[in-house]
Amino acid sequence: MISLLTPSFWKDYELIDCGDFEKLERFGNLVLIRPEPQAVWSKQLPEAEWQRLHDIKFKGRSATSGEWIKKNPKAPDRWHITYGNNDVSIKLRLALTSFKHVGVFPEQAVNWDYISDTVRRFKTPNPRVLNLFAYTGGASLVARAAGADTTHVDSIRQVVTWSNENMELSQLRDIRWVIEDALKFVKREIKRGKKYNGIILDPPAYGHGPNGEKWKLEDHILEMMQDVAQLLDDEEHFLILNTYSLGFSSVIVENLLKSTIRDPQNLEIGELYLQATAGSKLPLGVFGKTRKFKS
Repeated sequence: MISLLTPSFWKDYELIDCGDFEKLERFGNLVLIRPEPQAVWSKQLPEAEWQRLHDIKFKGRSATSGEWIKKNPKAPDRWHITYGNNDVSIKLRLALTSFKHVGVFPEQAVNWDYISDTVRRFKTPNPRVLNLFAYTGGASLVARAAGADTTHVDSIRQVVTWSNENMELSQLRDIRWVIEDALKFVKREIKRGKKYNGIILDPPAYGHGPNGEKWKLEDHILEMMQDVAQLLDDEEHFLILNTYSLGFSSVIVENLLKSTIRDPQNLEIGELYLQATAGSKLPLGVFGKTRKFKS
């Protein structure tokens, strides 16, 4: 059975509307217009309402870069938002980047809830969690806030610095930061005989390691999953695989998990989406997750 999941605890985030290849979003008190290639349908709200509501709009110069146009000149370039569920609360610093991102993927809150719930239910004291392709660290912060010994791996130094700022904002400490190619790090952990109770993978379709290592999802994901499976603790664990690639279906993710994880328990496969207040559902990637608890 395929699950469709959307965040349920966000107070500082709202997808107001989406369509015509754009999305209208509220982050805290700021409303942004950003490109959205998957919003191929028509907007629900009239264009005049979009123009009235927004504070800042991203105007692309290319598929990967652009500039922010401020309707409200006093709108900040950096600001903070909070996320909390029944188990944890974290704080995130957002920023207007030249590649249209702001420092958080809101749909990932579904996975954050799964992480905090699972870590809280583990019988293993100080469970070890590994976050690969970890970006600005939302999942790392949630794991740490829930009580996990957390390792955060990303190949971009500036992003890891941003993650560290988020840790301090959230009044957390002792996350292990690693700036390295994710696949290389996993292989070295296997040689060290390391085991983790939780592993989070949110790989891009394309990417590069700090030394120019190339990552292409369809070429490397099977090798990564085979290696990651060797790091999972046998008695108690969870694993989350999230993919954004338009060519990856939930069936592909299901086959990957079933072919690499021995006897995956509580297996859940599905699609993440954001529910717009105006009515549309915006799909934002497929996921697979499995978890096992000590009896």
